[in-house]
Amino acid sequence: MTRPESRSTLRYGLGNDAGVLADLSSTGLADDRGVTDGCQDVLRALSRAGRPELALSGLANLARHTEIWPRIFAELKTNSRFRGRLIAVLGASTALGDHLSTRPGDWELLLPESGGTELLSADEVYRVLAAAVGIDADAERCTGTAGARATVTGPAAVIALRQAYRSQLLIIAAHDLAQAVESSLPAVALPAVTHALSDLADAMLQVALSVAAATLPASTAPARLGVVAMGKCGARELNYISDVDVIFVGDGDAATALAVQLMRICGQAAWEVDAGLRPEGSSGPLVRSLSSHTSYYHRWAETWEFQALLKARPAAGDLALGQQFVEVTAPGVWNAAKRDSFVDDVQAMRRRVESNIPEALRERELKLGPGGLRDVEFSVQLLQLVHGRTDPDLRIPGTLMGLRALIRDGYVGRSDGAELAAAYTFLRRAEHRIQLQRLRRTHLLPDSHADLDWLARTSGYTAFGTSDAAEMFNVERVRHGTAVRRLHEKLFYRPLLHAVAAVPGDELQLTPEAAAARLAALGFRAPEAALRHLAALTGGVSRRAAIQRHLLPVLLDTFSSAPDPDGGLLSYRHVSEALADTPWYLRLLRDEALVAQRLASLLGSSKLVADLLPRAPEVLQLLVRDDYLLAPEPDQVAEALLARAGRGSTAEDQTDIARNRRRHELLRLACGDLLGLISVPNIVIGLTSVAEATLQAAYAAAMQQIVADRGPADFALAVIGMGRLGGAELSYSSDADVMYVAAPLPGADPGAVLAGASAVADLMGRLLGRPSTDPPLMIDAGLRPEGKNGPLVRSLDAYRAYWAKFAAPWERQALLRARPVAGDPELGAAFMTAADTFRYPADGLSDADVIEIRRIKARVDVERLPRGADPSTHTKLGHGGLTDVEWTVQLLQLRHAGAHPELRTPRTLDALRAAKALELLTDEDAQTLEDSWLKATHVRNVLMMVLGKAEDQIPRQGRQLVAVARAMGLPADADPGIFVDEYRRTTRRARRVVDRLFSGTDDRG
Repeated sequence: MTRPESRSTLRYGLGNDAGVLADLSSTGLADDRGVTDGCQDVLRALSRAGRPELALSGLANLARHTEIWPRIFAELKTNSRFRGRLIAVLGASTALGDHLSTRPGDWELLLPESGGTELLSADEVYRVLAAAVGIDADAERCTGTAGARATVTGPAAVIALRQAYRSQLLIIAAHDLAQAVESSLPAVALPAVTHALSDLADAMLQVALSVAAATLPASTAPARLGVVAMGKCGARELNYISDVDVIFVGDGDAATALAVQLMRICGQAAWEVDAGLRPEGSSGPLVRSLSSHTSYYHRWAETWEFQALLKARPAAGDLALGQQFVEVTAPGVWNAAKRDSFVDDVQAMRRRVESNIPEALRERELKLGPGGLRDVEFSVQLLQLVHGRTDPDLRIPGTLMGLRALIRDGYVGRSDGAELAAAYTFLRRAEHRIQLQRLRRTHLLPDSHADLDWLARTSGYTAFGTSDAAEMFNVERVRHGTAVRRLHEKLFYRPLLHAVAAVPGDELQLTPEAAAARLAALGFRAPEAALRHLAALTGGVSRRAAIQRHLLPVLLDTFSSAPDPDGGLLSYRHVSEALADTPWYLRLLRDEALVAQRLASLLGSSKLVADLLPRAPEVLQLLVRDDYLLAPEPDQVAEALLARAGRGSTAEDQTDIARNRRRHELLRLACGDLLGLISVPNIVIGLTSVAEATLQAAYAAAMQQIVADRGPADFALAVIGMGRLGGAELSYSSDADVMYVAAPLPGADPGAVLAGASAVADLMGRLLGRPSTDPPLMIDAGLRPEGKNGPLVRSLDAYRAYWAKFAAPWERQALLRARPVAGDPELGAAFMTAADTFRYPADGLSDADVIEIRRIKARVDVERLPRGADPSTHTKLGHGGLTDVEWTVQLLQLRHAGAHPELRTPRTLDALRAAKALELLTDEDAQTLEDSWLKATHVRNVLMMVLGKAEDQIPRQGRQLVAVARAMGLPADADPGIFVDEYRRTTRRARRVVDRLFSGTDDRG
């Protein structure tokens, strides 16, 4: 006897609105008293459907066909296999529900005796589609204009094929979905579903070809046409709704006409046929002969085309011709990894896929997003291309089958392979169910919670605890996506570590040759050396080696995308060996993924960072967060440096501490610079500030030492910054240009004063330049009166006398950047007051002096540019470079600063902006000069960071140019020539302004 509560429909999640009650009544599942006896199993199945109300509505539509409903109703109550299939389809897909509503007789296709326990075979599918258009399935299949032809053509053929195609799609979907509704039914494996869909596509192509052949005039000459499936269809991994990628092989106009008609028929009946993967894409002929294909792939094909051919498979038409196509192109596929451009092409493809995803859709993308289907496919295909060259067992088109072969042959660990296969299966099933909802081609997760819940329930997820089905599904999706991203690194790099270190684990080892091949394919130019570095880092059973084995997959992935993978790995080895006894170093990289990624990126891009890091490892801790890296202000850095240096016991100790702190600051600035976090003006200010503080520490240390050696000082000494130091515009490679001025204290002997002050100046230079593990700060006093022939230190009166009698115009110009940077502040201020009367003449610059400055500039342009240098890309002396802009601004200062105090600044950009405000040049000219100065300064700094040495010339080609362009912010997949062209445009505009202003043709000049 049925218990009363079991007769309520509410417990089946159907609700009690009027529409649901009407559908329950029309189907006979329930009445006013509740559930009809014997229908509980049907309602339980409905409660597990993707959308129970939708499934119930589909049953109600079938119930209107009174001639068949009694049989359907009887099967629903007694046949669990049929019940699961029908209700699963109706609850998952509005489109297939509509198909059953318009063709109710197709319900019988879901009966076990019709569909069996397995999906339909390729022959059975072909028979159904062939019969729809009057083809004798037992006759020889059409291979072009020959073979079996359809007797139904035109619109009638399209309608018949569409209905037949949907009927077969209904069977596949029913088998695929049934277990989510009836858990006792056997699950259908994903490969079985994708194979069946691919067989259905093959049959549609074949039958469409027969229909197309029937439309050709009887007089048409015989033609062979082979249809080669590509992409997912070629790999037998087709989706429910997807374009079918093909390449046509054939001869003559008739073959092309057949291909055109085939594409039209398939597009109207089932799905679009996409021939865009053919040679030359949409610009090339639709059909090519076998010899034409052979010639193209031998001479012109790009790497991505060979990667696409990995999935090529004869699918329809002349299968022998299609197989010949596969055979003649196969050598190119399995030798693609040898191509010089292989690494760049593969990395560019990967970046292109990711960059094409709109940011708003990134989290919903199952196919192209991070951790999505394309990541899995890309990983498997790349490993197949690298190792399939020597291992024929890997030459398998399908992703899951290819992954299985990689596991079997030891290229992928068993547990990792199983996890990746599970993630891929999850993502593909989710993609299938999204597409089935409305039979639309999509890879996006629904943006409404209701549709996401529909997807989750169709996939077999149910509510658990306080989480509904959608939330449970999302947890699994995030887990699998994270696994894919992590396993991509492991697939490529973990086996490399097993190849060079005796490490316990379930993964088979690559041979040294296979490991070297993989490294070479990932961009390492010296794979054998890279293997030695990996062995040194991971060998043994120490905790340090274990952490390195955990870290290196992540780091190697970043190195492989860097401009210099070999240099990055070598630098990482050096840094790791230097910091072997630093306990927190490897823990930080292990626990902070961003730090590890940033470190690998920096080391793969910058020799300067690699040189500075071993003696300043604490900067790594600043990479955790941007605000940590940006927090120190220049005055705080200077204050801390001087405080630490003051605690040294000797002059050497004090200066060494200052130099070490300068190293720390150089590294922090370089990291922030390369990561794009610090602007060019702030970089030059930071570099100048720390150099000044280092000079001040050296001054204090030298003065203390001289006093200790000679007794109390009877003199004052001021250090005057010149050049880029005085202008607060230092670069990473700049020396410290200075002049020294001394004054006797009351009662002191002037001759002895200069000797003592010279001793301090000389000791400063030796302390800052002596050999050390820290970078030197070389002092250059060459801008002093009489240069190297003159005394190192002069009195203020001696400077005045020299300026009045002997100074050349260029020395007046050099003083424009003079600024006290260390030593006695009062003496420094007095020097500046005296210098002002000389460098800012009240009546402006004489015509003779202007001519002389222009003459010197012309000599600089001709004589100082290095032999063989390209003046269009030399950042300092080239056209529109630093010297051009600075001399132009300085000439304006010399001519007008006597009358306009606003121009009295040692800084180029400040003077340029003041000249603009005074209308000494137009806003456009000022902006052009400023842009060029900033660009040249930035590039010059980048050259030092990338090369690890002072350089002013942009590299002409090669990895160095790529590294410079990337450090300048050019996207990784862009041609570095874009950066060079943009630099030349900027400086060329500036050169035109310089020629006009500096030559005196401008009426404001």
